[in-house]
Amino acid sequence: MGEICCINYYKSKGVVTLKRTGSLISLNPRGLYWIWYILPAILVYIAFMAYPLIDSIRLSFFTGSGVNREFVGFGNFIELFTGGELSVRYWGALRNTTVFFIIHMLVQNVLGIVFATILTNHKMKGRKIYQTIIFIPTTFAVLVTGYLWRLLLNPIWSRGLWEAVGLPGMAQPWMGMEETALPIVALVSCWQWLGIPTMMFVAALLGISDDIYEAADIEGANGWQIFWYIKLPLIMPVVGIVTILTFVNNFNAFDIVFAMQTANGAPNFSTDLIGTLFYRVGVAGTHPVAIPNPGMGATIATVTFIMLATVSLFVLNRTRTRG
Repeated sequence: MGEICCINYYKSKGVVTLKRTGSLISLNPRGLYWIWYILPAILVYIAFMAYPLIDSIRLSFFTGSGVNREFVGFGNFIELFTGGELSVRYWGALRNTTVFFIIHMLVQNVLGIVFATILTNHKMKGRKIYQTIIFIPTTFAVLVTGYLWRLLLNPIWSRGLWEAVGLPGMAQPWMGMEETALPIVALVSCWQWLGIPTMMFVAALLGISDDIYEAADIEGANGWQIFWYIKLPLIMPVVGIVTILTFVNNFNAFDIVFAMQTANGAPNFSTDLIGTLFYRVGVAGTHPVAIPNPGMGATIATVTFIMLATVSLFVLNRTRTRG
């Protein structure tokens, strides 16, 4: 009823040949036919990533907006680092963002490794339930999380709750004190995003062969030695990726501060981050005039991009697996 087809594949001199019912179809791996498969992704990347990035760098050399835009060279960078009130706000935001990042590294990522180590213990029961509980906060909207914690930390609203659990002294205006506002915001952010590094570390630990653990048991290694000399070195590439993701996300953080303390970084700029400073300067404008300065905003974004790229490449180089 139908023609019986015979399909044979063979390779000769770098050319893959498909033979079917007497016809030959040649596919050359060195050809450029594959570019059509990735062309849509390349165009989307250029339109929404590469072009805005390049244009932002170009805009950092100008001041003003619209038809009143004027080329100032490196004037914006000089003003950002050395000029008056804006420079003070920038260095303060950079310091706060660094503290914000350090808290995430010490709390969020360290707890992520600890929880991942516990959750990969095959003797532990209910691991899936605990994984779900840890990951649930990451599904909440950041603004919702911020507003809820703002209510919980408000002494007027939370006094009854703290008294009910026997901790009336915790009903303090934590968000209104400069010394505690930034750590509280950072800890709320750690609570929400703890599930992501935990799941990444869980996946990395599950990828380690059981034969390695068996060999360590035979050699008499205890739990701490297995973790420190086997598990941690083998998951270092994942630790590097998590560090980069944490660094990039923290230096672009805006929404959690906006939800809990507004974009002004209250109180007294103690929670002001690079993201909130960029918003006030380049998007909303600063008081009392409140006129945005796109050029200066682009300057802040360009400096942040250079800093993120440099640190990310350094971390990747230090944590990559070496043969």
